[in-house]
Amino acid sequence: MLRMKQVITILFFTISISHYSCFEEGQRLKEKQSGIEDVALNPEKDAEIQHTNLEHRKKLASERFPCDTLSLMEFVLRNYPEGTYLVDFDKTLTYNIPRSAVIYYDKKYILGVIAKSREGERLVEVKNIIGYDQSFIDLDSTDLGTALFFLTLFECKDESFKIVWESPIPSHGGFNNMSLHKWKFNNSEYVKVNFHYAQGIGHIDYNYFFVDGLTNKPHLLMTYEGINFKRTITNLNEDKYPDYYEYLFYDFGNKVFPKDSIGFIWNSIEKFYVNTRNNKQTRLY
Repeated sequence: MLRMKQVITILFFTISISHYSCFEEGQRLKEKQSGIEDVALNPEKDAEIQHTNLEHRKKLASERFPCDTLSLMEFVLRNYPEGTYLVDFDKTLTYNIPRSAVIYYDKKYILGVIAKSREGERLVEVKNIIGYDQSFIDLDSTDLGTALFFLTLFECKDESFKIVWESPIPSHGGFNNMSLHKWKFNNSEYVKVNFHYAQGIGHIDYNYFFVDGLTNKPHLLMTYEGINFKRTITNLNEDKYPDYYEYLFYDFGNKVFPKDSIGFIWNSIEKFYVNTRNNKQTRLY
């Protein structure tokens, strides 16, 4: 039964990869035949398109203020390397204007999700890194360019922006949204950055806890949930760092049952999470 399940799983991923690669190849061939230029290979053209889109958004904006989202988009375009973008939320609802992935905090600080193109590869395209289907990009990220995501804190100062810190988000595609939360254990705040995970029919959350205040780099804890995997936030040793439970499942293919849960505690000296049953098993986040 176990071997049959493994064969089915491998077959499923093989078909998924083949379908996705064929789709992308078909799209590239279609664009080539129709004479459409691949802007991902032309940084100047990409920058021109980004500035044109920004100017269009400015015309549609009903109200502007210092350090607003449009100003932040312009700051990113002017000050970051080519192929860097302030990303938008996934369009799970219909927006007349795309909603940027930003959170304004205390009128002085702005949290934003930035996507950078990996140096030496083709520029990423926003359409390839946002949304459910785009979470498959990890299977083919080199051909489409590799997006490096960052949660970044900006300070609004003299009607301009200062980068306070940026923290990597360990994912390359499938961005969905971000939101501000309070941890019920001690009422501390954290930002949840949510990514689709189509390969596992679920989602992954990258939770950034402000354990030392907003202006210091946050602490990252990854949680997730799908049909046969789950990880949840908890506090096992009463310190300021969040811990988590990793859930184990019996997966019989047509039925899934919970089996057990294992606690992981943050080791603030070694800077990793440790399995409470096996201290040789560690996790970075």
